Amino acid sequence: MYWNKPMETMDRQQMAELQSARLIQQVRRVYREVPFYRESLQKSGLLPDEIRSIEDIAKLPFITKQDMRDNYPYGLFAVPLAEIVRLHASSGTTGKHTVVGYTSRDLGIWSEVMARTLTAAGASKQSFIQVAYGYGLFTGGLGVHYGAEAVGASVIPVSSGNTQLQIMLTKDFRPTLLACTPSYALFIAETMKEMGIEPKDLALRAGVFGAEPWSERMRGEIEKALGIKAFDIYGLSEIIGPGVASECECQNGLHINEDHFYAEIIDPVSCQALPHGEKGELVLTTLTKEGMPMLRYRTRDLAVLDSAPCACGRTLVRMSKVLGRSDDMLIIRGVNVFPSQVESVLLGLGETSPHYQLIVDRADNLDNLTVLVEMTENMFSDEIRRLEVLEHKIEAELASALSVSAKVRLVSPKTIERSEGKAKRVIDKRLI
Repeated sequence: MYWNKPMETMDRQQMAELQSARLIQQVRRVYREVPFYRESLQKSGLLPDEIRSIEDIAKLPFITKQDMRDNYPYGLFAVPLAEIVRLHASSGTTGKHTVVGYTSRDLGIWSEVMARTLTAAGASKQSFIQVAYGYGLFTGGLGVHYGAEAVGASVIPVSSGNTQLQIMLTKDFRPTLLACTPSYALFIAETMKEMGIEPKDLALRAGVFGAEPWSERMRGEIEKALGIKAFDIYGLSEIIGPGVASECECQNGLHINEDHFYAEIIDPVSCQALPHGEKGELVLTTLTKEGMPMLRYRTRDLAVLDSAPCACGRTLVRMSKVLGRSDDMLIIRGVNVFPSQVESVLLGLGETSPHYQLIVDRADNLDNLTVLVEMTENMFSDEIRRLEVLEHKIEAELASALSVSAKVRLVSPKTIERSEGKAKRVIDKRLI
């Protein structure tokens, strides 16, 4: 099914012409309205008039998450604050959030691309959609919510957590589509089993899952456990939120909504463009966003692009599932976590050594974070009770900084492996 067939099946040449017109307009606008972009283009020796087609996008400099931090909170906005009707944010490395702003038109575009996403997963006016993503500064919950309302479906805005209530509502309200993180979908399924509820007792037919990496193996487990067809979706707050790309019924890559978001693949080291079919870092440009346009944003997500025709009839370029990261960011229960955040907390407290390690595992189908922190030689002889108090203190500080809970374990001095090169800060044991 299509939500916007003319755009989703547009001829490739026509799409390139549309992208060119929108890029030209966007570059001129940000040059005029955003000092950061104006200075960035000037440093590159580039004037807006030199951008004449989508092929010229490679001339533009990149923008990174660090640029967002440097311009916190509103330095990248391209409209007066009075025109910003919504703010969202995601966690950053320093404790400060990376802020994104939306105009009314931006929210309309967001609803549009999410309507496409949900329709591709089988949603319609007859659907009941249970939104079990978190609401608030995180973009997941509201992104799906407004897309569902655009489709005309009935929305059940449960948000995340309170799993037994989730299941009761799933059984009583009879939603046909579930939206949440894939790990939470498996946790729901496991809890259902403990409660004696079978998939046949529910009306669920499909689910849209994203905000964290997941594998084909995990898709199979979700589909079997809930009796549904599981669709992968992709998005990030910096670009718009969920709705950048999504799977169709063929489940052979995620179609990028190219009329709004232009995708490139680059070598993360040389920053040179790579052809479709080669693995590299995904770079995204917002062609229509008003509030906070992003030109050539380095996502740090590794993926492959494919422009071959899809059996569903859509002509939109497809991206693979995210194949990894080009930086050290972790995604835990939909939350961005950086080792440097942990380091900042430990250094701020000043009660332990600076040596630490993050261990991520998946238990009961939910991601768990354990932080190993080395004690100093002086601490090693301290009484157990004092060490337990310190562990809890660090846990509380990390929960505040990371927006996700972590178990802290104090370990003996020189327990954590040393390296002559880059320290091995992260051990990811998840089978994704």
